[in-house]
Amino acid sequence: MPLVLATQAPGEPEIFASVQGEGPSAGMPCTFVRLSRCNLACVWCDTAYTWHFDGDDRAHRDGLEYDRKANQLTLDEEEVAARITALGQKRLVITGGEPLLQAPALARLLDLLPDVSVEIETNGTTKAPTALDIRIDQFNVSPKLAHSGNPAELALLPEQLDAYATDPRAWFKFVIAGPSDVDEALALRDRYRFRPGHVFLMPEGTDSETLRAREKWLAPLCVEHGFRLSDRLHIHLFGDTRGT
Repeated sequence: MPLVLATQAPGEPEIFASVQGEGPSAGMPCTFVRLSRCNLACVWCDTAYTWHFDGDDRAHRDGLEYDRKANQLTLDEEEVAARITALGQKRLVITGGEPLLQAPALARLLDLLPDVSVEIETNGTTKAPTALDIRIDQFNVSPKLAHSGNPAELALLPEQLDAYATDPRAWFKFVIAGPSDVDEALALRDRYRFRPGHVFLMPEGTDSETLRAREKWLAPLCVEHGFRLSDRLHIHLFGDTRGT
C-alpha cells in the first residue's frame, strides 16, 4: 500500500523544509513529511485535518469536519523520496497523524533514503517493526494525558511505554494545558522511569499569546520537578499554518 499523506492544499502533499519547532531538536533544519490518519482523537489536536473527516463522531473542540479527498492523498514511496531529496535536508521528521500506522510503507520509503537522519513523532501507542526501527535515530513520544479526551486504556499502554522508556532514542513530550496536567506527567515519569533529561513539558496552544501565558507558570514547574521546557517555535514564526 502506498503512503497516505496529509495535504498542504488539495492535491499537494504536506512535505516541506523548515526548522523543528519542538522537543530536543528544536531549531534544527529538517524536511517534514506529514502522514494522514490517527488512532487517537485529541480534542485540542492542531492537525485534525489528518483524521477528523466527514462523518467522524469523535470530539474535537473546533467542531470542524474535513473533506477526506481534499485533505488526504496517496503517493508511492519513490515519489515521496524524490520530493524529500529535492529539499536537500539531512534530517527528516515524519509526523502525523500517527506515522507508525503506516510502518511497512515507511520502511520502504527509508530504504530509498539511506543518508538521512530520521525522527518519528508518535503518540506512543505502538512500536515500529524491526524493518523500520533500524532506521530511526530519534523517537519523539507524546503520550496523551487525560485532558486530551482519550481514555487511558487507549492512550497509555504499559507495554509500549515500558519499551520506549528503555530506548535511549526516545524523548518524551507532554502537552500541558493546566498545572494539574503536570501531576499526571510526574506520575507517568515515576511509573515508567523515563530517562533524566529526556522529558519535556510543552504548553498547549496554537497562538503565541496562549503559549507565552502558559509558559510563565509552566517554566517554574519544570524547574521544580526537573523537566525540560519545550516551546513551539513554528507557531511564533508562522502561526498555526500547514507546511511550516
